[in-house]
Parts: sequence; structure tokens; C-alpha cells
Amino acid sequence: MLTKDKFRGCLIGQCVGDALGMPVERRSPADCQRYLEVISRGEVEAHPHFPFGQYTDGSQLARELMISFITCGGFDAEGYARRIAKVYERNLIVGSSRVGRKVAQRLLAGVSWREAGTPTPYARNGSAMRAAPIGLFFHQDPRQLIQAAWEQSWITHQDPRSAAGAVAIAGAVAISLEDKPIDPQMFLHQLSSWVREVDSSVADIVAALTNLVSLPLEAAHSCIAPVGEPPESLKDWEGISPWVVPSILWSLYSFLRSPNDYQSIIQTAIAGGGDTDTTAAIAGAIGGAHLGLQAIPQAIARQLTDQGLWGYESLLTTADLAFHFSQVGQMIEKEDLRAWGNQKSELIQELKQSL
Repeated sequence: MLTKDKFRGCLIGQCVGDALGMPVERRSPADCQRYLEVISRGEVEAHPHFPFGQYTDGSQLARELMISFITCGGFDAEGYARRIAKVYERNLIVGSSRVGRKVAQRLLAGVSWREAGTPTPYARNGSAMRAAPIGLFFHQDPRQLIQAAWEQSWITHQDPRSAAGAVAIAGAVAISLEDKPIDPQMFLHQLSSWVREVDSSVADIVAALTNLVSLPLEAAHSCIAPVGEPPESLKDWEGISPWVVPSILWSLYSFLRSPNDYQSIIQTAIAGGGDTDTTAAIAGAIGGAHLGLQAIPQAIARQLTDQGLWGYESLLTTADLAFHFSQVGQMIEKEDLRAWGNQKSELIQELKQSL
């Protein structure tokens, strides 16, 4: 069942996972295990260049995707591409790849969203990391879910494996909203059938994850980390690389291993090492959508920040407005913002400028 709490849980769950994974990105599984012991004691370890609570590019763009639905009156690839370009133009992206910046430059130069993305065989995980909101808006319409996940991926990644990864994550969020216990076999069967619409090779791998969910962490990791044949430039990553296939598999494994325990989901995602901000963000989005906001540690959630802006309260307002849009099915108008009171958040100002 879709509720405001699920929207809140998905967005906050993603940003909390991202913020917890960010300080140990590119570190080994062993280093990440030690880090998890530190945070389990209630201590925090911040990134050298950012305060604790900062989340990164994929979560920033998942937030922008939610706002795009509100301001465009639904999913609009061109409108979303403009939002992506705008965030880059304002130099607000945290942790973006060089390729991501080049795509943004092409968008800002006027290249169509259909042509700006990096072509095959570039199949990294960025478009999967930001795809979770698609699952919220289209949870009852697999056709539109697949199409929207594919189009938002195409803006930056033209390899079909990246689009398949985005469908997998949007689909996982959609399935997690159902009011019934998570059955990993049924979950992955449904998910792989949607992914197959985009890329059969990724669909086969998602379906095969059924055989790994019951394995202990180290055994599952040894099977998942090398999957997908990443290029030489990514083979020096310890743990889970930014290549889309191992990233989505590890994120799904983290969720399905303990779907009713948000903190365990995040701990597993980070324990895999490597691209920890991405895997913990994706797993956190799915877990947050399934369990709702109450399952997410509030002491950490309230420290969320995006370079001093877009903190916890603003993210809640974003989720609430997105849920409102999903129910009324029409664009939010300027006068509708009055219904949200006198909230002094950067979101309200952003929306007023966008409308």
C-alpha cells in the first residue's frame, strides 16, 4: 500500500544509506567491517572533506527526480534532464564521475537528452542509484515504470545494462510496497521479468540471485563482486565496483537478506566494500520504502545535509509533496504551496522558481 510514510522512508532511507556509506567509499570489505563496528557504538566517522550526514550525487539526483515529477506534472525526461544539468551548472554535485560531468556539459550546450548520454559499453551504476522514486510513482503500472526507468537512465547512460539496472531498482521499490512478507524467490522472479524487457543478460543474473540470498555474507560476496566483467579502469576497486551489475546485485542481496531490519540492510551493503555510498543508498531506498520512516534511525537521519542545505526537514517536505502529487495526479501550482504552511525550506523556494 502506498502511503506518505513510504515516500518518506524511501527518500530518507536512501540518503541515510548514502551518508553512512560515503566515508568508506573505495575501501576494502575488511576496512568497512571495522567502520561498522565504530558506528555500531554510536560513534561517527565523517568523510575528510564533508561533514557527517552528507549524501552524494545519486541521492541528490533521486531528490531532483522527485521534484521533477512535481514540477513537470509527471515524468518528463526532458524536464528531468534540465534539472540534472542545472545541479551540475551550479556546481552542487558531490562525488560525480568525470563522465557524469561531461554528460552535463553536453546537456548544458543544448544537446538533446536522447543524445547526451555516454554510449555502450559504459555501464556504470549512476542511473540505477537515482531510480528509486520511479518505483513509488509507477508501482501499479509496470509498463510506465519500465519506460520511465529506461528514459531517465538514457539521459546519462546509453548502455542497456545501465537501464536494466535502473528498472531493477525502481521495480524493487515497487514490489517492496506490497502489504505482504517479502519472499525472495517471488520477488526476484517478478523483478527479472521486468528487467528482461530491457536486457535479458541482466535479467538472467537477477533471477539467479535467488540462489545466493541464503548464503552468508562472505560467500555471497565472492559470487557477486566479480559479476558483469567491468572494464580495466574499474578492476582496481576492492569490494563492489561501480559497474552496474554487481552494484544492483549486492544492493538487492542486502535488502533480501534482512528485509525487515533497515539497519541490517545498510550494514550488509556497506560490508561489501567498494562503492559503498551507492550500494547503501540503493538498499536503503528499497528498505525505507518497505519499512517506512519509523524504521530509519532518527539520530542519523536528522543529520542529513547537502552542503548545508536539503537536510532532513526539506527532504520530508519533498517526499510529502511528491506523495501529494501521486494522489491528486496533477502538477503542484504556486498557490497550492500555501497549503504546506510557512515552512522556511529551500524546497519551497526551489519550487516557486521552477513553476
